[in-house]
Amino acid sequence: MKARESSPALPAAAGIELAQPAGAEADENIQHSLFGEILDWMLAPLLLLWPMSIAITYLVAKSIANQPFDHALEDSVTVLAQQVREVDGKVVSRLAGGAREVLRADDIDNVYFQIAGPHAEFVDGDRDLPAPPEDERNRGATVLFRNDAMHGTPVRIAYSYVNLRPATARGEPPPQALIQVAETLDKRAQLANEIIKGVILPQFIILPIVLGLVWLALARGLSPLAQLQERIRARRPDDLSPIDSRQVPEEISPLVGSLNEMLERLSQTIELQKRFIADAAHQMKTPLAGMRMQSELALRQVDPDEIHRSLEQLAKSSESATRLVNQLLALARAENQPARGEAFEQVDLAAVARATVQDWVQASFAHGIDLGFEPPDAPVVVAANALMLRELLSNLIDNALRYTPDGGSVTVRVRSAAGVAMLEVEDTGPGIAPSERARVFERFYRILGSGAPGSGLGLAIVREIAQQHGAEVEIFNNPHSPLKQAAGSLFRVSFPPPEPPHDEDA
Repeated sequence: MKARESSPALPAAAGIELAQPAGAEADENIQHSLFGEILDWMLAPLLLLWPMSIAITYLVAKSIANQPFDHALEDSVTVLAQQVREVDGKVVSRLAGGAREVLRADDIDNVYFQIAGPHAEFVDGDRDLPAPPEDERNRGATVLFRNDAMHGTPVRIAYSYVNLRPATARGEPPPQALIQVAETLDKRAQLANEIIKGVILPQFIILPIVLGLVWLALARGLSPLAQLQERIRARRPDDLSPIDSRQVPEEISPLVGSLNEMLERLSQTIELQKRFIADAAHQMKTPLAGMRMQSELALRQVDPDEIHRSLEQLAKSSESATRLVNQLLALARAENQPARGEAFEQVDLAAVARATVQDWVQASFAHGIDLGFEPPDAPVVVAANALMLRELLSNLIDNALRYTPDGGSVTVRVRSAAGVAMLEVEDTGPGIAPSERARVFERFYRILGSGAPGSGLGLAIVREIAQQHGAEVEIFNNPHSPLKQAAGSLFRVSFPPPEPPHDEDA
């Protein structure tokens, strides 16, 4: 036999489950309503903006209400300014009693006025009226406004500084008299409240109407989803035909497209399962029928030798049925493996191959075949599932032993070329014609005239596991075959290079 190396079998990859926080799991289980989400995002800003609009409306109403009353105060200040004169160095007011009554005539608000001299001396009016800030002096004939309080009541005050005589030639500022007219804010508040009522009250009527219209618009806009749901529910259980995307809105078309892709994959999976079950049932008929026939024959025999031969045939048939069932289970496991990259780990390909070859040494002795293993010069690492790799290599070795005649050889080789990991199994059997190489991977397909026992599932399992690992399986003639009449076969499984580890810091 060729060079063989023994090593302990690699342990199976241990599955690790990460615990998730209970809160995160609970959030994932909460069913959210699309209608409610849209309604929340539309009504929440509306309900938040409504109080803001009321506040802004109130401020605008107060500003509007102030304007006409400020003009009236400004006119009063102008009239008072025309009645102020300087006589013999003193400030005097020529305001008559009737004019005073007209100035103070107001059914709602209290009106106050004050005339003060250049040195803040009181001339006429109300002594308690507060004086303006000092920095407001020397404004000429400009009428200014401020808010203040009179006897604890808020008032609006209009005031102005009036020149008592023209400026001197030397540029000295002329003396000024202070004219102030104040008014309480009752009329202003009443007008502002009337404006607020006129603006806000219609909003209380319009807002429920807006809410109802939003509700109806959402219900109408989401009705295509309900119609799509009804069409899907009305389908027969076995109807996997695509959903017509022309009958749904443009926004739902991507969702319908994804559903159609899923239905297509599901249809293909169901079709493969039906074909698999039909083929498996057909293949199981032969060993089961043989076992029944041998058991009935053994029951009719009386000769111990004949009974023994019948039991031997029964044992062979049961062994064939057991192998067929095991291969069917292996194929089912291979087909239901997770997508590439999931549950994979860095595996030493040579270690897996060495352990698998050791499992088949006794079988090679029984067939009289030289089974060897050629290790690589350097470690060859692939991203794979170690158990599935052993299943793949076991089927390749089993296939080679079945088709290699007694005295032949089977060699398992692991090597790497240009960064590509390769697993090779070569034998000195009859070889496979190029026209048959694509079909030998089909389920239950066997080359006519081969004469070797088998179910035709081994290479199908090899192809399925290779596809799960993103690997490629190729068949060549054995370049090292010593037999002239037989080309032999070389099965090569080429694995993609492992992905570099992700940098967590990046």
